Amino acid sequence: MSRYTGPSWKIARRLGYSISETGKELQKRPYAPGMHGQKRTKLSEYGLQQQEKQRVRFTYGVSEKQFYNTFEKASKMDGMTGVNFLTILECRLDNLVFRTGFATSRRQARQLVNHGHILVDGKKVDIPSYIVKPGQTISLKEASKSLVIVKNALETKFARAEYISYDENNMVASLVRLPERNEFLPEINEQLIVEFYNR
Repeated sequence: MSRYTGPSWKIARRLGYSISETGKELQKRPYAPGMHGQKRTKLSEYGLQQQEKQRVRFTYGVSEKQFYNTFEKASKMDGMTGVNFLTILECRLDNLVFRTGFATSRRQARQLVNHGHILVDGKKVDIPSYIVKPGQTISLKEASKSLVIVKNALETKFARAEYISYDENNMVASLVRLPERNEFLPEINEQLIVEFYNR
């Protein structure tokens, strides 16, 4: 399956989870879309596992194949598979561009990366799934610093995660360290995803 490009608010309502992490999708109608949306039935154990997987997958905007491949990579690492898995997703370039504040959403961040506006350690990287390592810097091309969407995004950014340092004068961000599990997606139970793939 290719990457989903349809309405994100409908997906958020279906999953009962804000995939933009703003909570806006569920403010007005906190129930599933459609005429039977408010008659939500209780999910089975498998249904809960699949729902949690879809919440994370749509939050980071990755395809089913990418998602599974990332899980396989995490399962071969030392430590807890679920935590490793979410940490890899959190260190994706498009996600860190969003976390830094260069974009207002992960979709917008992905487009900035795809269009060659983003530099990693001073070199152009146009692969959204590129995994940034601690110590690497993320910046904008000189010509891209004046983009209206970037200026608007930086103006609306309230706070950055502690694992990202940002130099406002030079518009350069740096991944200081790997994010800790309690610093992102607090509502997600990654163990359900591990159980889903280990059925």
